[in-house]
Amino acid sequence: MSHQDMAKATTGEAPAGATSPEARPTSLWLKPIKWLDDHLEKVIILIAYSGMAGIIFVEVIRRFFFSLQAPWSTSIPVLLFLWLTWFGASLNVKQRSHLSLNEIRMRLPYGGQFACQVLDAVLWIGFGAMVIYYTKAQVELAYMNFAIVPGTDNVMQWWFYLATPLAWILIIIRVLQNLASDVGRYRRREPFNLQPAIMD
Repeated sequence: MSHQDMAKATTGEAPAGATSPEARPTSLWLKPIKWLDDHLEKVIILIAYSGMAGIIFVEVIRRFFFSLQAPWSTSIPVLLFLWLTWFGASLNVKQRSHLSLNEIRMRLPYGGQFACQVLDAVLWIGFGAMVIYYTKAQVELAYMNFAIVPGTDNVMQWWFYLATPLAWILIIIRVLQNLASDVGRYRRREPFNLQPAIMD
């Protein structure tokens, strides 16, 4: 070990040539999981939004120019909005771009900032558990009653209601990921990410 590397070791800096865990190459079998972790919400939002916009656009044209309209064209876009909304919420939690009073937090001491991050996680998980519990009952009720989307013959409502518990399960996963990151930052005495980028 060189004198420079010894000096860096005593000051807590990484020696020359060392790579952080984030910079290490991902194993081949982990790449699909990593891609899914990075893009899952965006893919679902894109599909739901494209479906909503496509149905509304086509049906407006058909209504005004051909006096035709699919009977399900007013119900399915509304139900697709569930997938758009809740997975959009998950994306905001992942990016930490939800409302969190960051201007106040940035003025707190380091320990206070960490306490707020932990409190965030506890509240998110508690609220998420309640949402999952009650919306699971709604999905089961629609499933057992064979509830059909109005205007269709065989499109089930529970397919769309399933968005809420699934998205909140993902929200809790994102909260736990953020909490693990915060704990790591706290142990390394690194600043917390209190000003996340909204656009990603």
